[in-house]
Amino acid sequence: MDPTYNLNGAFKPTVKRNADLAGADFFPTPPWATHALMENEPFVGDTWECACGDGAMAGVIEKYSKRVISSDLYDRGFGDAGIDFLQAESKRPNIVTNPPYNAAQGFVEKAAELAENKFALLLRLAFLEGAGRAKTIFTTTPPSRVWVFSERITFYPKGARRAGSGTTAYAWFVWDKSHQGGTELKWLQPGYRKKYAG
Repeated sequence: MDPTYNLNGAFKPTVKRNADLAGADFFPTPPWATHALMENEPFVGDTWECACGDGAMAGVIEKYSKRVISSDLYDRGFGDAGIDFLQAESKRPNIVTNPPYNAAQGFVEKAAELAENKFALLLRLAFLEGAGRAKTIFTTTPPSRVWVFSERITFYPKGARRAGSGTTAYAWFVWDKSHQGGTELKWLQPGYRKKYAG
């Protein structure tokens, strides 16, 4: 059994990947998944990628955003290392990231505090479930939009051979400070994986 399956006491979704034991939950986001968000959600002003890893997501965001600030708790050779987002105090116009699996709720709560305009987190679709979140963040700070992927995302360690597809459904959860009304459920059209392959 994968020794990280029950990492930090929380079970990971079933995916064809191995954990990076040099730092919690490091699986670079396929570029096409970030393009899918940026082509459907405009972000005005600077964007902070606060769990930037090796820059896979930041490299895509900078094609759409005025300026990208990149940081991570771990040193992956990209961005400002040693920055614990959950302890941060600096506000930014926008925050976009794929948070560590075991800290997803903490990232939502902190991003709600620090993002001035909008923030988007790539999360398992199952994040919508759970009595605890229903009574807390989904009551006090419900997302403005949930963009469900029509294509499955597969996460691989950097440099790993890519084969097969993931078994876990993901979505972009977007909180827009200017949004009025309830949560909108939307679907990302298929084709992003092929469009941005390579």
